[in-house]
Amino acid sequence: MLVNTVEMFKKAYAGKYAIGAFNVNNMELVQGIIEACIELRSPVILQASAGAIKYAGLTNIIALTKAAQEDSKKFIKGGLPIALNLDHGDSFESCKLCIDSGFTSIMIDASHYDFAKNVELTKKVVDYARRVGGKNPSKPKYISVEAELGRLAGIEDNIDVSEADSAFTDPREVSEFVKQTGVDSLAIAIGTSHGAFKFKGEPKLRYDILEQIQSLVPGFPLVLHGASSVPQKYLDIITKYGGDVSGARGVPEALLKKATSLGVSKINIDSDLRMAFTAGIREFTAQNPSNFDPRSYLKHAREYVKELVKDKILNVLGSDNKV
Repeated sequence: MLVNTVEMFKKAYAGKYAIGAFNVNNMELVQGIIEACIELRSPVILQASAGAIKYAGLTNIIALTKAAQEDSKKFIKGGLPIALNLDHGDSFESCKLCIDSGFTSIMIDASHYDFAKNVELTKKVVDYARRVGGKNPSKPKYISVEAELGRLAGIEDNIDVSEADSAFTDPREVSEFVKQTGVDSLAIAIGTSHGAFKFKGEPKLRYDILEQIQSLVPGFPLVLHGASSVPQKYLDIITKYGGDVSGARGVPEALLKKATSLGVSKINIDSDLRMAFTAGIREFTAQNPSNFDPRSYLKHAREYVKELVKDKILNVLGSDNKV
């Protein structure tokens, strides 16, 4: 059975590591991520955005995740702890659909509204998740809910948030927001941004904001979105074989690792997966121009995804050997 994120985050916070939340939309991404997590015995969150659900289909994403959890039982007693999370649910209806369909965790993003409206919509999702949890024996008794306070710049599912429209999380609002909504975790804005083109100048994160929030809600799980690092290896491969990703720049892994030590319990990773996957396909097809078997180039792309996830677990998240 898939799990929610509550126990994951409790252990992560106590152990000063983070859980990786990896965006998925096809079989090879799921396989590469899960293979890495099995080998390193790391709990994991697989998550799907509205765009991923539109592309792959809700039923397919759920089936792939459940199959991965079942297959993991061959290697880990009881199976790998896997949560299936909706990433950036933009309405009560989209969250309800995923809750009813079998997701074990929900992220409602009402951060573009004012504080009162954000609280109202988030609480509505939390209340529904609590009512539904436990009624279906195939679902966990408790469906966890994540919200967002503050707003990240960058592009998420083709929605472009300019730097002028972004806003750091106000630590003074966090405690009241958590109390009024009952959420299980909170995404905060401290300088990360969505997409592969995050920084024009020197990358910086506002650890002072993170520390203030921690002091106001000690022990509460915090989340970083827009935390891809854009590894140079995959940029070089993409460029070598005809791609154009000039100007791409992510959050250095050292900055993310420090954030985990300060209490961040979940780190979202999407753009890096796309980079690794694209690098694998471009490299293989360029080096093997007569091979038109999708299994060949998708397998190569899957291996790069697996390699990337292992790097994140070992050098950013610190979640290895936590199963």
